[in-house]
Amino acid sequence: MNTQIHAPVMLREVLEDLDPQPNGVYADGTFGRGGYTRALLDAVNCTVYAIDRDQEAVDSAKALLAAYRGRLTVLHGRFGDMLTLLRDCGIQHVNGIMLDLGVSSPQIDQPERGFSFRADGPLDMRMGLSGASAADIVNSADEAALIDIIRNLGEERFARRIAKAIVAARSDSPITRTSTLADIVRGAVPRAKDGLDPATRTFMALRLYVNDELGELDRALEAAEELLIAGGRLVVVSFHSLEDRRVKRFLQQRSDDSAGASRHVPLPETRPAPSFRLFRRRSLTPTAEETRQNPRARSARLRAAERTENPPWPTNPERTAA
Repeated sequence: MNTQIHAPVMLREVLEDLDPQPNGVYADGTFGRGGYTRALLDAVNCTVYAIDRDQEAVDSAKALLAAYRGRLTVLHGRFGDMLTLLRDCGIQHVNGIMLDLGVSSPQIDQPERGFSFRADGPLDMRMGLSGASAADIVNSADEAALIDIIRNLGEERFARRIAKAIVAARSDSPITRTSTLADIVRGAVPRAKDGLDPATRTFMALRLYVNDELGELDRALEAAEELLIAGGRLVVVSFHSLEDRRVKRFLQQRSDDSAGASRHVPLPETRPAPSFRLFRRRSLTPTAEETRQNPRARSARLRAAERTENPPWPTNPERTAA
């Protein structure tokens, strides 16, 4: 197992926005190899509850648990279930929540996990090693379902061609390797002028689908709204436009900076009071120096907000209002 500590993306900016306080309680919803958790624990005398659905990540925490005995708890589970996981530990509220979305560097770097097409491995992509794998989806979903997954989650304009090629290829033999799927996609679509590998968007789409990452994010954002105390901080680092747009929409909707709202037009009386205050209207991006040192940081976007004293919004505010 790779136990190397990977440098967390935009660590300085994350800590500045979280502003950890002595004796505070914090949740790291995406523990990975513990980079953000370690930084939090080193910053002040606080307590951290870290969550990860990957058992390998949980197992890798032994050294950190020993080093920060009594201040760190690592929980095996999905960050979308954060509310239940923390309440089961007797934690009703926290001072801050950190979410680092997407696949972790150790997962990408292990070919046997099947997340990357850069090295051949089994077509898996499961973060939690349970449920349907990417190979299960590729070999069982009908063409229309594959088009939907690749187009909507991968934002791939050649989704129809790719799905057709997958269905044709699997009629000869099951698609079980990352290299096999990547070659099928490369044969179905032209190479992009920007040099992006043609398989990139399809692999991204399957990973998001297999792990229900957007659904997990929606549930985690609502859990954060419930768990954070007034003045508590939520910081989210995303690497995919679909994720970033979801975070942006959630925070804008629940703040005074609601998308599409005019300051000259009163808001409806049925609109709940703002539950968050945005730190900034635009996302933060890594510095040129950080991107140079860590190319994987180049697509990162950081958004942060502070919890107000107002109650959480209904789970589905638009439907509830209707």
